Amino acid sequence: MGDPKFLRRTYDTPKHPWEQARMDEERKLLAKYGLKNKRELWKAESLLRNYRRQARQLQARLRAKEPQAEKETKWLLDSLARLGMLPTGTPSLDDVLALETSDLVQRRLQWIVYVKGLAATTHQARQLIVHGHISVGDHRVTRPGYFVRSEEEPRIAYDGSSPLSDEGHQIRSAIRAKAESAANPVSPMGEGPGAPPGAPSAPGPAPAGGA
Repeated sequence: MGDPKFLRRTYDTPKHPWEQARMDEERKLLAKYGLKNKRELWKAESLLRNYRRQARQLQARLRAKEPQAEKETKWLLDSLARLGMLPTGTPSLDDVLALETSDLVQRRLQWIVYVKGLAATTHQARQLIVHGHISVGDHRVTRPGYFVRSEEEPRIAYDGSSPLSDEGHQIRSAIRAKAESAANPVSPMGEGPGAPPGAPSAPGPAPAGGA
């Protein structure tokens, strides 16, 4: 059983830690999803390997026509469907084997808070969660790595006791301003959407009957 003070590691590290291609891919995922370190990524990869292993074993057991395998297949598919990781309709074990690490990381609370526009960046999303500004339904969640179920996603919002629940809070104003600037990128030519302030407008048609 072991000493409870010394918990066993719940993830696997890479067998070849200095592979350049793998390291480059890890850096991209860390930057995109705002992960704190590679350990968070390795945890997601280990969990995904576990799902894939279960799917392969269930495929073999289904071919052997084991009645229990059908029940376990349904449990696995229903569990992943609740997490929003499988396509709608009638998912199969092949869909589980097609999952990638990004599919799992995108179900983290940190990423969904950013996608919903509650934070300007993934790093700010992490900070808001850790500081207790985000709730899922009636529960405040302070773990950025919390996996959000599909039914919980619409209920993610600023916590009612947080100062950010006020629409006029300066941080929320800054988040909205950044979202608007991203939606309307600055154009180097002319006035109008995306034009820099004070840029000259394009000349219009000459008035009829001019001098």
